[in-house]
Amino acid sequence: MKHNVMLTIASLLSILFSTFHLSDDIIRGMEKGGASNLIAIPILVVWLYGTLVLAERRSGYVIVLLGSLLGLAIPVVHMKGAGLGAQVAKAPSGGFFFVWTIIALGVTALFSVILSVRGLWSPQWGQSK
Repeated sequence: MKHNVMLTIASLLSILFSTFHLSDDIIRGMEKGGASNLIAIPILVVWLYGTLVLAERRSGYVIVLLGSLLGLAIPVVHMKGAGLGAQVAKAPSGGFFFVWTIIALGVTALFSVILSVRGLWSPQWGQSK
């Protein structure tokens, strides 16, 4: 499979899992469902734009790298037990989806980080072959 196709799929999955996670946080009361959460929309749109429109361009790789690092921070924060994350994970109702989403987000985001760094490091950006 082509490098760029893998990066696009992994990045799209990271964006999807990020929206699942934010929705789950709002439903569980970990985040208030107010206008402060709307900041996620432009962030996700820029990440999506970098993934789909700027694919195989340096700016696209940089945007995907930054978005993926941000996505990777979510499971790190929750797995450290910050906030209500540890309590939700132990809850009998819906705890599986919460934990699965942050693990899936961590996997796809880290994979996207690796692939975007690889894309930035490729010889097409002026490095010797």
